[in-house]
Amino acid sequence: MGDELNPSTVLGYIVLGIAAIFVIVTIVRSVRIVPQTVALIIERLGRYEKTFDAGLHLLIPFVDRVRAGVDLREQVVSFPPQPVITSDNLVVSIDTVIYFQVTDPRAAVYEIANYITGIEQLTVTTLRNVIGSMDLEQTLTSRDQINGQLRGVLDEATGRWGIRVNRVELKAIDPPASVQGSMEQQMRAERDRRAAILTAEGVKQSQILTAEGEKQAAILRAEGEAQAAILKAEGEARAILQVFDAIHRGDADPKLLAYQYLQMLPEVAKTQSNKVWFIPTEFTAALKSITKGFGGEPDGDDDGVPWRSGGGSPLGDALPESALTSPAEALAEAKRQSEAATTEATSAGTQSGAPFDPGAEAGQQPER
Repeated sequence: MGDELNPSTVLGYIVLGIAAIFVIVTIVRSVRIVPQTVALIIERLGRYEKTFDAGLHLLIPFVDRVRAGVDLREQVVSFPPQPVITSDNLVVSIDTVIYFQVTDPRAAVYEIANYITGIEQLTVTTLRNVIGSMDLEQTLTSRDQINGQLRGVLDEATGRWGIRVNRVELKAIDPPASVQGSMEQQMRAERDRRAAILTAEGVKQSQILTAEGEKQAAILRAEGEAQAAILKAEGEARAILQVFDAIHRGDADPKLLAYQYLQMLPEVAKTQSNKVWFIPTEFTAALKSITKGFGGEPDGDDDGVPWRSGGGSPLGDALPESALTSPAEALAEAKRQSEAATTEATSAGTQSGAPFDPGAEAGQQPER
């Protein structure tokens, strides 16, 4: 049978296949492609040989091997809350966040077994040392100071591990529930105190502004009243001078003045509250002037007034000439008007057929 394979041929195929597989595996193990931001630690026969960066690299099969791959990017690790005692014996729970980056992959692999655990424990111990020297108030208000101290200690301790600590943050600081209640009451009291102070300041400013406004209003009101009184006095003085000048230019004689005097006397007793009417002592002199006036006796006495003797007006030329007529002209005009009225009445009676009788006009019967 020529188509059957002999055992030696089959064995040769098997050996050839095993050799091909071995070659393929060897090639695969000897070629390594390292991605960016990753470093490979290479050991040769159990000892550190080199560190492969990003790119294509070749290994010696069955001699070199990859010990570990290290991520070179900045990493963020959040640690669980840690109970810490302050200097005033209060237990607070603090959460921390660490930002670090591997700068030496060889040291990070060979100097410490697990650098994440090492950073966590170092953070806890350092945090307890820092917080232990502060009271609760300082712990709550000194986050930046605590962060700076933690970063300094961690960066110094992790430097030999090939790790650089870039940033340390306290994510949360939680005091006990009883202390939180007391702090809330304290803050509420502080806010109430500030509100009361601000209210008092506002009332004070309001009262000051109100007093200032009343003061300025009173000053302006007093100035207005003073100016009004001055203007009123000046107006009254001006009116008196104008009346005086009008009388002077009208050449009023003692008869007219005495008549005006008698007309003003009843005004004295016009009000209902007056029970007694006092007659002035000048009343007899006024009657004497009236008697002289109506009796036609001349009064040549000089009363001592300058303008009656031909002097000028007390106002001078400050006022225009008065338009009043003299008493003599006014009396002549009244007589002319009376005669004209009598003439018109007489002519009207003649045209009607009956003679005009002044007594009938006055309501009297003619004599028979």
